Amino acid sequence: MRVAVITGAGSGIGAAVARRLAKSDVGLMLHGQGSDAAGLARLKSVAAECEKAGAKVGTLTGDLAKAGTASALVSAARDTFGPVDYIVHAAGFADRRGFAELPREGLERAFAVMAASFHEMTSAALVDLKRPQARVVAVSSFAAHRFTPDLSYPGSGSAKAALEVLVKCLAIELAASGATANVVMPGFTRKDAGLTGALDASAWQKVASANPLSRLAEPDEVAAVIAFLLSAEASHVTGAALPVDGGLTLL
Repeated sequence: MRVAVITGAGSGIGAAVARRLAKSDVGLMLHGQGSDAAGLARLKSVAAECEKAGAKVGTLTGDLAKAGTASALVSAARDTFGPVDYIVHAAGFADRRGFAELPREGLERAFAVMAASFHEMTSAALVDLKRPQARVVAVSSFAAHRFTPDLSYPGSGSAKAALEVLVKCLAIELAASGATANVVMPGFTRKDAGLTGALDASAWQKVASANPLSRLAEPDEVAAVIAFLLSAEASHVTGAALPVDGGLTLL
């Protein structure tokens, strides 16, 4: 059995990755914020879909900004399924506050959820990850690479940039074992209505035209690239940061 830990699994890219991985020989430990009834219901719905596809599934909720949550996720996966083979860190949010409007606590929360929890989680799983079949993929963002006068994300963008550095450092540490660590960088990707970072219909239409392909990415399009990076076929790809943004960061 291959064992995967997926953060941000209640919706969007994380949920799409869970659905792609769901097979009879896979154990999935799915994490969601679970801060309200709707979030918990979304996570349970994804878990049910994955179980229907044949996977063995566990769920855990909690705030990744709090120390101990990420390592508890690894412990839960080990206790339920065994050693961890894959980690997909898809948890995150788009903080649209500008430089002057962003309070220190907002910046600290972005770093805690996106970067510090990744470090805690992969450190807790490191003994498992130092095996040839192990794979780590973190979801970054175009916000760490593209800066325009009308669109910048100092909070979440800087946290995603830190996440990318951590992944590259991890890739170096894992290299001798044959395990890999990589980053995908989505552009504007469709989100469930009502979630942090989701836009209204007119705003989605505007940002969809910002990339050369002139459309939003679907979560499953990003998940397809992640699934490749988790596969044996990607065994010689490590430390990479792959844009999945319709060409947005070309501009």
